[in-house]
Amino acid sequence: MNMNPQAQELNDVIIAKNPVIFELLSDKGRGIFFPKKGILGQTAEAKGTKINATIGAAIEDDGTPMRLQSIASKVDLDPSLVFSYASSFGRLDIRNKWKEIIYEKNSSIKTEISVPIVTSALTHGISMAGYLFVNPGDEVIVPNLFWGNYNLGLANAYDAKLTKFNLFKNGGFDIQALKDSLMTEGEKKIIILNFPNNPSGYTPTYKEMDEIASIIKEAAQAGKKIVALIDDAYFGLVFEEGIAQESIFAYLSDLHSNVLAVKIDGATKEDYAWGFRVGFLTYAIKGGDAALYEALEMKTAGAVRGSISNASNLSQSLLMHGFASPDYKEQKRAKYKIMKSRFNAIKEVLTDSKYAEYFTPLPYNSGYFMCVQLKEGLDGEVIREIMINKYGIGIINLNNILRVAFAAIAAEDAKELFDGMLAACKDYEAL
Repeated sequence: MNMNPQAQELNDVIIAKNPVIFELLSDKGRGIFFPKKGILGQTAEAKGTKINATIGAAIEDDGTPMRLQSIASKVDLDPSLVFSYASSFGRLDIRNKWKEIIYEKNSSIKTEISVPIVTSALTHGISMAGYLFVNPGDEVIVPNLFWGNYNLGLANAYDAKLTKFNLFKNGGFDIQALKDSLMTEGEKKIIILNFPNNPSGYTPTYKEMDEIASIIKEAAQAGKKIVALIDDAYFGLVFEEGIAQESIFAYLSDLHSNVLAVKIDGATKEDYAWGFRVGFLTYAIKGGDAALYEALEMKTAGAVRGSISNASNLSQSLLMHGFASPDYKEQKRAKYKIMKSRFNAIKEVLTDSKYAEYFTPLPYNSGYFMCVQLKEGLDGEVIREIMINKYGIGIINLNNILRVAFAAIAAEDAKELFDGMLAACKDYEAL
């Protein structure tokens, strides 16, 4: 393919700094760039001129963004923070703030990481990672319990092949299964690590996190070139003692020069702002420096510009106001307590042995969800329908594993939910 000179410039930086990263990039990833010339470059050069006729947005005579009062009257913010385009990189203030937040929540990170690029939340972040690193036919290693949207975002969109490893063994993380997946034939390895896991609601223990990092390092030392896509959608919602509090990103950020860690996260769940659609994509690798990260940031911003142009300016502004509030952390603690009370209610209900005849919980300790495995011979889809139609209870059936979103129910409803599930199982047997 003919390489655009601006893409080649970025590739040259990446090759000079760490050629492994260039090898990990997809063909699209190698070819993408953020245009510094053309319309964007000319617009940037015209900034501050007396008469600026470069901007592709309507401007009032007083220089503020043109707007409808019926909309503007509902938002108590400076119009420039609402109606104007944001950068394809994301606004610099929220990028720097989110980087600060990553360090704050992951205090063991001592190395330099990139400045996060703003995506349109997690789904778009996964898609952008696919754009940058997945070629048609590439295997993407995922746990056998994974978010179904990976199918659309990676398999359908980029022709990836999702290869599953077993998630649980003996009530914990199956370390050997992960190792076996990484050590298969081929140098390039793409893996998704998602903790707390959707759908299971599992985060590894401290020991398991160390073991996961050790396995990945061992694979890298054996010559594997690994891009770890870290889906941190539910990061921070850990409800039990002894469970890792930091992201696996912290463990991989300075692990090995063959391991590129890509943190995909956002305000969606961390800040209870699902409809805002603000996520972030952040890089870290052993030996990474500002020049290397800037090249990756430029490529990522180019992919963002080519897909959605930029994430919502209004959403970024509202989040920045939230982060600046003196009550921000206390408000988050209050919501966390509610979530934990729901988790505890589920744990308490499931101590009753009557449920074990029909289903048993998979390991869970965090996030929004927990799952139960139905006993052999039960049909999860029929049971799901019975729960809706007879008992007025909605859950998700995943091949005879039933997912319960405890984040969405009141703690006082936990017993009724599982009693309804039990009754539906009995109803199924009586059919």
